Amino acid sequence: MQADNGPPSSDAAARFDAYVTERGGELWRSAWLLTGDVHHAEDLVQAALLRTYGRFAAFDSERHFEAYVRTTLFRTFVSWRRRRHWRSEMPSALEPDTVADVGDDPPMQASDLRRALFSLPRSQRAVLVLRYFEDMTVIEVGELLQMPTSTVKSHARRGLVALRRSPHLLEQDMHS
Repeated sequence: MQADNGPPSSDAAARFDAYVTERGGELWRSAWLLTGDVHHAEDLVQAALLRTYGRFAAFDSERHFEAYVRTTLFRTFVSWRRRRHWRSEMPSALEPDTVADVGDDPPMQASDLRRALFSLPRSQRAVLVLRYFEDMTVIEVGELLQMPTSTVKSHARRGLVALRRSPHLLEQDMHS
C-alpha cells in the first residue's frame, strides 16, 4: 500500500467507478445478508464506499482494496448495530427464488433461508455471513468484529443450531 495522497486522480476515480460497477453487487449481497433490508444494505454499501473512496489510489491492487472495503463494510455494520442505527429489521419482500437443488431433495426456497437467517440475533448472523458466505476464518471474523475467537465459535455454533431448528426451514422440510 502506498501513502494516502488525498483524493484520487481522475484515472484512479475512473478505476474506482469500474470497481464499484464490477463489485457493487457482491458488496450489496453481503450488506443485505447482514441487514435484511434492501435500503439498509444500500446505505451500508454507500457508507463503506464513501469511507474508502479517498484511499483507493493508495492500494497496489484491487484485491487489497476489496479486503479494505469489506472490512470497512462489516465494521460499519457493527458500529451501526451498536448505535442501534436500525430500530427494526424485516426481510425485504423479494420474490422467492431457488437456493440450491441437491440430489433428489426439493430445492429450498431462498425466502425460507432468508427468513431463517434474519430471525437470528445480529451477532450470530454477522458471524455466519462472514464465516460461511464470505468464507473467512474464525480468526479473521474475530479480528473484523473485534471479538475473541471463542466468541466467534460460540456465535457460529449457536447460529447454526438455531438455523437447523428454524421453523422456516422445518416448514420447508415438512412440505417436501
